[in-house]
Amino acid sequence: MQTNHALATAQRIFHGADGLDPFDAARHVAATTEGADDGELFLEYRESESISLDDGRIRAASFDTRRGFGLRAVLGEASYYAHAGEISDAALARAAATIKAARASEKSVTAAGPGPAQGALYAGLNPLAEMEFATRAALLQEIDAFARAADTRVIQVMASIAGEWQVVEILRADGVRVADVRPLVRLNVSVVLEQDGRRESGSYGSGGRSTWAPFIAPAAWQGAVAEAIRQAEVNLRSIPAPAGEMPVVLGAGWPGILLHEAIGHGLEGDFNRKQTSAFAGLMGSRIAARGVTVVDDGTLPDRRGSLTIDDEGTPTSRTTLIEDGVLTGFIQDRQNARLMNMRATGNGRRQSYAHAPMPRMTNTLMLGGQASAQDMIKSVQRGLYAVNFGGGQVDITSGKFVFSASEAYLIENGQVTAPVRGATLIGNGPDALTRVEMIGDDPELDPGVGTCGKNGQGVPVGVGQPTMKLSGLTIGGTAA
Repeated sequence: MQTNHALATAQRIFHGADGLDPFDAARHVAATTEGADDGELFLEYRESESISLDDGRIRAASFDTRRGFGLRAVLGEASYYAHAGEISDAALARAAATIKAARASEKSVTAAGPGPAQGALYAGLNPLAEMEFATRAALLQEIDAFARAADTRVIQVMASIAGEWQVVEILRADGVRVADVRPLVRLNVSVVLEQDGRRESGSYGSGGRSTWAPFIAPAAWQGAVAEAIRQAEVNLRSIPAPAGEMPVVLGAGWPGILLHEAIGHGLEGDFNRKQTSAFAGLMGSRIAARGVTVVDDGTLPDRRGSLTIDDEGTPTSRTTLIEDGVLTGFIQDRQNARLMNMRATGNGRRQSYAHAPMPRMTNTLMLGGQASAQDMIKSVQRGLYAVNFGGGQVDITSGKFVFSASEAYLIENGQVTAPVRGATLIGNGPDALTRVEMIGDDPELDPGVGTCGKNGQGVPVGVGQPTMKLSGLTIGGTAA
């Protein structure tokens, strides 16, 4: 079982001959959380490496090793947190004393323990030990040569390969000790094409919680190059995007990033407990069109956003957030779940030992329907088909969002016609959900490249959705 392997690995890394005595650690946790509602000791060891190539040359390479701990006591809405980049009894004693001096005494409230442990969602192998540095550098050189040979219009190639191996151990206030070993890899390819004096770019990336093997197989990286070139070629043919309100068909897979930003953040427990979300107070209400079902699922094997346990020691789960258009759940860590009298969903996440956990998404997905993508296109007289997205932003309180489409096409008389550039989608998350008219039978996950930012912390996430038609969104374009 993964839990046995993870505990053995954590024991070796954190509690070896020169490490932290487990009994001393438990003693400090008990003293720190005495009279508190909750708390934990989070131990982390992380190795990470990245190599990037630009125009045939290795431009940057890095290797980093980090280790440290975070100690927390939670009382009501307050969270007392101390951390250090040294794992020792002395450092832990100082952190415990700091928290004890800072917190006020409150009555003890028994915190519910995590649910049953689940099996392995990913192998605990270290991807950094899989290939030598020279092998990875040679792969990037091969990608560069392949891209230039594939299309004579390629004038620039950028490629990068990155991986990390994270070992965590969590000792909770209730005495539960759990551990996890988390691999994470990613491969990215970007190209610039030039034709008749015009330059356009395209990119593709993929990754997940595994070794590099699935992503560096020739068929995989050559497919990534082909997709990057295809996107750049589409952009070379693009015309200025129109402006105004019109029907929009969103593609399957990565366009779920709009769902993640415009909807997902608004369903995180802290925003709803503080009444700062556009969805606050709407539990049990219809907030979306019939047929719209959205889940956050941290249990998908090998996916970038998946975790065997979250960073509080709770097993992740598949949480239904919206079912057939009705709001049924929130994304919860332990603190906000307790304060809202709800169940912790295994979504307490942190960027590193130097950060306190908070409710964060894992893999956020809209489930499939029964319509075909072809029927959706045919139903639109004039509109936009948005296949891929670049950047975007959302206001959690109002739900307003703006997203830029990196690949989009006009729909004219039920046919996909010219590609367009400069298209931005402008709308309101709660309102957009009510405008869903057709849901595709082709649900798809993103290729494994998402990183979510919140309150200065970044964590890996996944998104997904089927092709979906909305009756109308405002399109910001550049066409005269």
